[in-house]
Amino acid sequence: MTAEPTAARTVARAEPSEPATGSGKGGESLLAPVAGSVPKGVLARLVGSGVEEFSTRYWGREPLLRRTGGGFDDLLDLDGVDELLSRRGLRTPFLRLARDGAVVDSRSFTGGGGVGAEIADQVRDDRVAALFAEGSTIVLQALHRTWPGIIDFTTRLTDELGHPAQANAYVTPPSSQGFSAHYDVHDVFVLQLAGRKHWKVHAPVHPAPLRDQPWSEHADAVAARARDAPVIDEVLEPGDVMYLPRGWLHSATALGDVSAHLTVGVHVVTRFAVVEALATLVGSDERLRASLPLGVDLADPDHLGGHLESVREDLIAALRAVPSEDIARHVRDKVWKGNLPEPLPPIAAATFALNLGDGDSVRRRDGLRFRTRDTDDGRIVLELPDRHLSLPESTSTALSAVLDGRTWCVGKIPGLDTPDQLVLVRRLLREGVLMAAGT
Repeated sequence: MTAEPTAARTVARAEPSEPATGSGKGGESLLAPVAGSVPKGVLARLVGSGVEEFSTRYWGREPLLRRTGGGFDDLLDLDGVDELLSRRGLRTPFLRLARDGAVVDSRSFTGGGGVGAEIADQVRDDRVAALFAEGSTIVLQALHRTWPGIIDFTTRLTDELGHPAQANAYVTPPSSQGFSAHYDVHDVFVLQLAGRKHWKVHAPVHPAPLRDQPWSEHADAVAARARDAPVIDEVLEPGDVMYLPRGWLHSATALGDVSAHLTVGVHVVTRFAVVEALATLVGSDERLRASLPLGVDLADPDHLGGHLESVREDLIAALRAVPSEDIARHVRDKVWKGNLPEPLPPIAAATFALNLGDGDSVRRRDGLRFRTRDTDDGRIVLELPDRHLSLPESTSTALSAVLDGRTWCVGKIPGLDTPDQLVLVRRLLREGVLMAAGT
């Protein structure tokens, strides 16, 4: 079911929020946040003080357009766009161009990197300039990996949402449209950076699409729905934010001057992800791995139906037997491996760990995903996205402390004397779990 159009025409006019500077919550988060559990930080900058209302009313349900009265120059501005295109040595696929609703062949704006850079697909700034002047939209992809302000912003937002996120910027020439009406298979926050852009939003033709259900599979229905009266028909100006759940149709046209917006795509972990985990895990049940009888006619529904009820009963029994711990471990990989924690400066980090001493301050990396568990042989295992660390049980209290998101001084960490604190902290620094507090 789609939301009622009258309910979706929400335009919030709120006092601008202060930029968030808080740290993430760290440990494991698998499903959508619920009322009462969502921290107020970066997300509040986007949706205002009503974070709980956003969680219960809009998240995954309805669009929200909010006029903040502020801006996002701290994340990216047009000067930053020019720097990325001309001085950062971008290669495909970090850049796309689009015109008249279609993607431009990357060979028309890339070339060799010159002496000392033996590559063939580096962005050519002169070709990008020419194509932009002719009406092509610039799409800077994966800015959550390439631009400092957006790296930090996306890391913290991901931590609050509990779902992986990415960030792309769309820079459109005056009075141009980059893409025709379409829907995304992920939720999006649209942050208007510069200029003005006219947005039209229509209700879904395929609500809550999965990752393998793109809009092109419903192209005729999308085109027909786009001819209807839009649910949202508004002009976004710098500082405006719009949230669109996956499946909602949208298109945008720049007005007047150059227009730029940042799209933060949230790759939501769905209930179907739990279904996929269950389907994978029931493969351990021998009954479900058994062969169908010799001579079974798979083309005959009646013949196959004779075995269906038995399989269904065994499947239900197997589903009920799957441990929740196994399901959580399977599903969490979608979140844990979806985003990296905050950047760690390798030279400074290695030097700090080497020279670590009493009184030095450390903190857990923002956005780090982890879980701790005890083992039968008296060890503590720190589970990270790509590996497990085994630590002595005696480190339990100190480990819990340094993972709690606060800043700790070596010598004041509970549960260990100072020499053992140095050993533990140095290990966690070298593993990329902790970092210098001033970093």
